[in-house]
Amino acid sequence: MHGFIPPERYFAYLTWTDIQAIPDKENVVIIQPIGAIEQHGPHLPLVVDAAISVGVLGKALEKLDKNIPVYALPTLYYGKSNEHWHFPGTITLSTETLSAIIWEVGESLYRAGFRKFVLMNSHGGQPQVLQMVARDLHVKYDDFMVFPLFTWRVPNITKELLTPLEAQQGMHAGDAETSIMMALLPEQVRSDRAVAEYPPQLPTTSLLSLEGKLPVAWATKDVSKSGVIGDATTATREKGLQILASVADGWVQVIKDIYAFRPYEVSSKD
Repeated sequence: MHGFIPPERYFAYLTWTDIQAIPDKENVVIIQPIGAIEQHGPHLPLVVDAAISVGVLGKALEKLDKNIPVYALPTLYYGKSNEHWHFPGTITLSTETLSAIIWEVGESLYRAGFRKFVLMNSHGGQPQVLQMVARDLHVKYDDFMVFPLFTWRVPNITKELLTPLEAQQGMHAGDAETSIMMALLPEQVRSDRAVAEYPPQLPTTSLLSLEGKLPVAWATKDVSKSGVIGDATTATREKGLQILASVADGWVQVIKDIYAFRPYEVSSKD
């Protein structure tokens, strides 16, 4: 059941007495891998985002100093994926349902004495939801440190391996995701079905973008017929292994930082 996660780091394998006996629970890092079950073009399985979360985390935990106390929760496979629901197979939670799940998992961990909760999300359609829940949890429990993180935002070399066009416009089921899936689940990648499709471009004078500082709301069907936003035809397993190792190294560093993190203390002036 632990999949890519080292079994000694898998939270669900602990007993309640194991958890009761954990020392310094306030600084134990609990990580919730989060993905989605949604279309990723004709060549990739629905499980891509969840596989990336748990695959990267597993590799990172293999590299992490064994003296740093970190546990991975069972993967949350479903996410808020309604931008993809026009493509068969996509399963989506509502914003309210996803928020409730994260909230109740967080409160359960808090009751058990944990104070560092990481949301490791690989689906681009839900960071804002997780950020809001994380803030609300911390506001209610001011000693509960919640970290709403996006898997790909740690330091990594991925963009160096992509073409300039792909690095700028590849957003979904393109080179990077296809390559890393070739490294994680090669038998589930149907390379013969890979396509390249980029979204229509806004005028060069426009300040708006699909993603960025001034975005417009969109659904995948608005910008892609295949479900791909990028170029999957250039993906390789060798590239995927490099991406996996690099992103995992970034996660080793961020986990160390979270373990060392202490709540802010603002001194008041008399």
